[in-house]
Amino acid sequence: MSEPNIHPSAKIHPTAVIDRAAKIGERVEIGPYSIVEADVSVGADSHIASHVVMKGPCSIGKNNRIFQFASVGEETPDLKYNGEPTTLTIGDNNIIREGVTLHRGTVQDRGDTLIGNDNLLMAYVHVGHDSVIGNHCILVNNAALAGHVKVEDWAILGGFTLVHQFCNVGAHCFAGMGSSIGKDIPAFMMVTGAPAAPRNINIEGLRRRGFSKDSINGLTQAYKILYRRGLTLEQAIEELTELKVACPEVAVLIDSLNNSTRGIVR
Repeated sequence: MSEPNIHPSAKIHPTAVIDRAAKIGERVEIGPYSIVEADVSVGADSHIASHVVMKGPCSIGKNNRIFQFASVGEETPDLKYNGEPTTLTIGDNNIIREGVTLHRGTVQDRGDTLIGNDNLLMAYVHVGHDSVIGNHCILVNNAALAGHVKVEDWAILGGFTLVHQFCNVGAHCFAGMGSSIGKDIPAFMMVTGAPAAPRNINIEGLRRRGFSKDSINGLTQAYKILYRRGLTLEQAIEELTELKVACPEVAVLIDSLNNSTRGIVR
């Protein structure tokens, strides 16, 4: 007879510890010595390896793979946190590798740390409180997000990349290994270094995702307007607004510039 809230098709190792208030979906597998506390829900077809610790409130979607020694849904070490019931939300089809740490949010911000769909978080990645990761992102080994960080769709952070609080990493960006990001990165950009500096648009990433040659050329022209002409940000946005007629993708770049709160890497 199955335990309450555990679907009969789930496969739970005898040494795993599952709180009776946790919800385990169809065909979920949970390995040896993993711990699932109350207020944790795990969606169908997810696979939880051995020695994973999951704390709530935490909602995990379908078809996720979480590898050994990951810490999922722990409370933040932020000293302002005082035990409030904040959350971690994880979407579908994510791969969360060994030793990854994912912290819940704080009431001082959105109250939820959010990871979207189809992301790869490699070994020892850290996602701090109230951060938001979009879809199809890759965070390579030991990349670390401080609290309140936003990483938009298709961004890639190289190994040992560090992102300061409240920074925004735009869609389709690429940060080389060891980058230290202290300002916002506009969409489509490639940055490297400590502190991170712009190098070009992410040409190879855009090619792999099927962007046309015309779109890549248009974004390359946009990069030159933004970074090579000596224009103020306001002047650059004015010229980019004219360029977006010929290259609609430039509108995404303009939005990321207008939405910047910390200033952009220059």
